[in-house]
Amino acid sequence: MLTGARRALKSGVGLGLRWEFLEEVLEAPVLEDVAFFEVSPENYMRRGGYYPAALERIGRNYPLVTHGLTLSIGAASPPDREYIAELANEVARLDAPWHSDHLAFTSGSGRAFHELLPLKFAVDTAKRVAARLEELAETLARPVAIENVTYYAHLGKAELSEGDFLHTLFEHTRAGFLLDVNNVYVNAQNHGQDARRVLESFPLERAVELHVAGHTRTPSGLILDTHGAPVVPEVLELLAFTLERTGPLPVLLERDNHVPELAVLLGEVRALRAVCDRAAAAHRLRQEGRRAVVA
Repeated sequence: MLTGARRALKSGVGLGLRWEFLEEVLEAPVLEDVAFFEVSPENYMRRGGYYPAALERIGRNYPLVTHGLTLSIGAASPPDREYIAELANEVARLDAPWHSDHLAFTSGSGRAFHELLPLKFAVDTAKRVAARLEELAETLARPVAIENVTYYAHLGKAELSEGDFLHTLFEHTRAGFLLDVNNVYVNAQNHGQDARRVLESFPLERAVELHVAGHTRTPSGLILDTHGAPVVPEVLELLAFTLERTGPLPVLLERDNHVPELAVLLGEVRALRAVCDRAAAAHRLRQEGRRAVVA
């Protein structure tokens, strides 16, 4: 579980910071609807001048959470040491309360694949990733979290269900769980699963942040995790279902493609906040009901 995080986020709805509206955020008064911004540190590492300075200015008004894309924590080889050193400098510069990345591999044999490729659901894989997460937290000198990803096929025969794989992973690491609700929905739809049952099989008690995003359905019926559309009602319902069980958590709206005007995104943030508020009320009722039964 995440502990000791500076400027820790307990709840609220954040937004992924994108080039398309960076200037608008810089020029606008503080956006009360945005609880935090999430940034991909790879976009700012090894840069000087305007963009790192702009990010520091935004960080004076909003908490910044870093979310990486290229850690490749599940690859056969361990993460690149030079990359980790630069990452440590960047998350320290931004004073991120925690750093997260994906439960995937993005490289192999010295090549970058530019894709979040899924891992085999196996005990040895879970233990290997867990050990690397512990090392990463020590190097970054702050808590870390890991995100479930979409997968369109299994790499080899799965030894465990995804839920059992996650339970095994978190039994061997203190890292937090960044739960992407849209990814659960996409996988469930593509593989003929019940998304709510999948979620209930996950270690929800380890969740520290939630992601939601939009997706694209192809003519064949396959759903692609594109982050290029508004969040669909079914994912909002799944978000509420999750929060009713976890209690309030930070929720991030991701939009990477077909990014609309900032005003449109802020409207979506407000809609998400309403969902979170209703779920928080439902969570309180669940807790009161349990206390009444115990009493």
